[in-house]
Amino acid sequence: MSRRTRRPRPTRPATPATCPCGLPAAYDDCCGRLHRGQAPAATAEQLMRSRYSAFAVGDEAYLLRSCHPTTRAPGAGPDPGPRWVRLEILGTTGGSAFHTTGTVEFRAHYTQGGRTGSLHENSRFVRHEGTWVYLDGVTED
Repeated sequence: MSRRTRRPRPTRPATPATCPCGLPAAYDDCCGRLHRGQAPAATAEQLMRSRYSAFAVGDEAYLLRSCHPTTRAPGAGPDPGPRWVRLEILGTTGGSAFHTTGTVEFRAHYTQGGRTGSLHENSRFVRHEGTWVYLDGVTED
């Protein structure tokens, strides 16, 4: 009688039940569908939220896809150090379905090495080939 050995199944990163972006929705129904390519971001703010979530779940491929080609840096994915814990949207300009540019000012909170911190940035977004992409950002103190 032969014994079958089970092959290990590839593991997928655990997905959070609620979306890291802060909206009251499940990750799979919110930013997860953008990460999987099932829907594009409808606004600059939605793209900002999905990029934050990509940092939180470690989705480097989405971070690269959602950057403008002129500012995309290969390998500029999530830093394994900080654990992103909360996103605050502080303000937006433009960035709707009727605009071609937009900005999102945000504060992203993290923990690292037992310490808390935050990143405050004003990000610029543009439509590239009909899709919202991250262009660049200016960090604030």
